[in-house]
Amino acid sequence: MPRQRQSHQPGHRRKFLVLADDTPECDRALYYAARRAARTGGGVVLLSVLALEDAPSQWLGVADLMRAEATDKADARLDLLAARAQGIAGLDPERVVREGGIAEQIHRIVEEDEDIAILVLAAGTGKEGPGPLIASLAKGGWAGLPVPVTIVPGTLSDAEIDALA
Repeated sequence: MPRQRQSHQPGHRRKFLVLADDTPECDRALYYAARRAARTGGGVVLLSVLALEDAPSQWLGVADLMRAEATDKADARLDLLAARAQGIAGLDPERVVREGGIAEQIHRIVEEDEDIAILVLAAGTGKEGPGPLIASLAKGGWAGLPVPVTIVPGTLSDAEIDALA
């Protein structure tokens, strides 16, 4: 059974969870989350999930090298996104790097951190559709997620997000 959210209890604050990846829509989700967090006295958690499907099939040294390279890349991306959040709203987001499936890791971090109250995603703007995460979410693939999901249209400008956040 999911743990009760504690974000409004004394000593806690509401956190917005953003998936940190290399997609253009990640910036829209981060912008919205940072602005909302700043306006409501909350925080932002940046989650980077390492996709290392081939690592277990590699020799130990190769798997370790793959993991180290992926971690370095994730850390560099988190540094950029944290600097962006600082510039947007003066926030210093929490940074989390996990390995595994994206949906699984989102569920795990939400379960572990009772202050995470909202997952923020942004829809892709390409012909492929809104993106695999939102498509999976729409099909009910994330049943049991104990927090609401905010989907930010990927076409919104900073000014449009400011008016909403």
